[in-house]
Amino acid sequence: MKIIDAKLIEDTVARLCIEANLRLPEDVISAINKAQVSETWENARRSLSLLSENVRIAREKTLPVCQDTGMACVFLELGQQVHIEGDLEAAVNAGVRRGYEEGYLRKSVVCDPLRRVNTGDNTPALINVNITAGDKLRITVMPKGFGSENMSALKMLKPADGVDGVKKFVLETVERAGANPCPPIVIGVGIGGSFDKAAYLAKHALLRRLDEPNPDEYYAELERELLDKINALGIGPQGFGGKTTALAVTIETMPTHVAGLPVAVNISCHATRRASCCL
Repeated sequence: MKIIDAKLIEDTVARLCIEANLRLPEDVISAINKAQVSETWENARRSLSLLSENVRIAREKTLPVCQDTGMACVFLELGQQVHIEGDLEAAVNAGVRRGYEEGYLRKSVVCDPLRRVNTGDNTPALINVNITAGDKLRITVMPKGFGSENMSALKMLKPADGVDGVKKFVLETVERAGANPCPPIVIGVGIGGSFDKAAYLAKHALLRRLDEPNPDEYYAELERELLDKINALGIGPQGFGGKTTALAVTIETMPTHVAGLPVAVNISCHATRRASCCL
């Protein structure tokens, strides 16, 4: 049995909140740079160049990549042989509180969805726990801005809609979003499970590196096809046209009921932020 003190979790979450907001993952930076080289439309190239410059300045001057430093989505892969000494949920929220204070990050969370009073410290975090084998605790912080989150959607398709229905729904969601989510975007797609699980799968899909296709070749091919179709929409970087509306499509699936085909699309802006650590 491995014992992990809750204070270590707090410290780690605080650090990851700051790191994720100041530095884009290398695979996302690489995808933006690659798109800039392949773009033929001048406005699109210029937009991608400005995005790359923004990423560089943020890193050099230790500034947030985006002014919307997001709602803290915290994913925990908790080994069965790990014992947390202390309150896990309280430690995660304390870490978010510290990270957003110490990093001078914008606090965007309101304590009630209708009465809209800001909590003042960006808590509570959205915490997802997945039980795994072993004695490790992997923590991933994904700050999720709501310009892109607001463009996301979920639909309960019929089994008869099949893969064509899934493709249609994904494309319709992206087309309806247009320039609102600050393209080029990353699109997480969740297929299967139940109403709530499909949404979780779509968000979790955004944690995958953009240069890592789905391990199932059927879904890897579907990712490539959807990416091609989305980029053919011509929305382009920041909505100015071009062939880079999206940097990647990532799909996650799970078994579902014989009578259902839940599909969720979670859209992330070009600043797809995430930072991880294993304890």
